[in-house]
Amino acid sequence: MADEKTSSVAIVMGSDSDMPVMQSCIDQLKAFGIDPIVRIISAHRTPKVAAQFAANASKNGIKIIIAAAGMAAHLAGAMAAQTTLPVIGVPMAAKDGPAGLDALLSTVQMPPGVPVATVAIGKAGAKNAAILAVQILALADTGLAQKLVEFKKQQEEKVIEKDSALQ
Repeated sequence: MADEKTSSVAIVMGSDSDMPVMQSCIDQLKAFGIDPIVRIISAHRTPKVAAQFAANASKNGIKIIIAAAGMAAHLAGAMAAQTTLPVIGVPMAAKDGPAGLDALLSTVQMPPGVPVATVAIGKAGAKNAAILAVQILALADTGLAQKLVEFKKQQEEKVIEKDSALQ
């Protein structure tokens, strides 16, 4: 079972096969100074663990849950059903299947009253989930807000450098 680490962000994924994609989420959060809690929890294979994790997340200091899953992709919805915290869903492409479209639709199509903020399929989505989590946290943290300003400026500078290299 997981240790007693605390963090404002938790990343849960349905399988260890999701780790290569979700590492970009972990790395992006760490670049902003957030060391997330990372767990493997299945909505289908460990439903009681999933429900308990989500139900206790707030009292354990978690402010945002990022949930990644493929195929049926019920993990983000299962988390959202058990907490009032923001849940960000990252749809994952399964080895076999329609390139993650099944997971995208399962993640985004939530019933009214149980929202899941859904990002793109795969690595781009995983990175954006981290940035979205930071944007939410930055609403109450001026230090994170400043890091976001710097991040956006660095992105701008990279594009300008690439454009200049073409001229």
